[in-house]
Amino acid sequence: MSELAAAKSTVLVIDDEIQIRRLLRVCLERNGYTVTEAASGDEGISEAIRHQPDAVLLDLGLPDMDGVAVLERLREWTQVPVLVVSVRGHEEDKIRALDHGANDYVTKPFSTGELLARLRVALRYAQPPAKATVFAAGNLKMDLTTRTVKVKGRKVKLTATEYSLLHLFVKHAGKVLTHGQILREIWETDEPEKIGHLRVYVTYLREKLEDNPAEPELLITEPGVGYRLVAPE
Repeated sequence: MSELAAAKSTVLVIDDEIQIRRLLRVCLERNGYTVTEAASGDEGISEAIRHQPDAVLLDLGLPDMDGVAVLERLREWTQVPVLVVSVRGHEEDKIRALDHGANDYVTKPFSTGELLARLRVALRYAQPPAKATVFAAGNLKMDLTTRTVKVKGRKVKLTATEYSLLHLFVKHAGKVLTHGQILREIWETDEPEKIGHLRVYVTYLREKLEDNPAEPELLITEPGVGYRLVAPE
């Protein structure tokens, strides 16, 4: 990976040891990466949602949850490259992490040169194909370049919040987005009392996009969890 490419990549470091976070920040920033940090699993998940990093360096021994649980939560909605950086060096720990979605495993203490090389490999193989600019599912068609939304060929006018909400669903089409994930992304909060506010906007979207808003076929409710936009066929 070139220095220019690295400069455009954001790496999220999830580790409760401040010394490790400082070391990784210095090392990564010196090599052109942008760095964001989290000291716990829950904070790491929130930071991943907020910043949408290009890669994650994840410790397993976190104060609030095991790193594998963080992996599982991340894999519910993203395929971001995750490199486990852990003091646990047993084979079963490595197998468990890799089986739960880690892309690589580095044991502490580590060589910064090796870590950077593994990070470059993970980012190189994670480069997505050119993103489609038009999303279509059922009667819905959304052009991400022109920011236009059509239902059955007719242009639909959305407010800025409605558009942002629909765009979020389109980015994760076919996947369940939890109430908390949506609230943090759109309203920068995860207060449970705001869920009612989210439901109001989902109702607005359904009224504009669905044939029968009372029985939605595009924007599906996952009871007690969140919502899911159907994936294109």
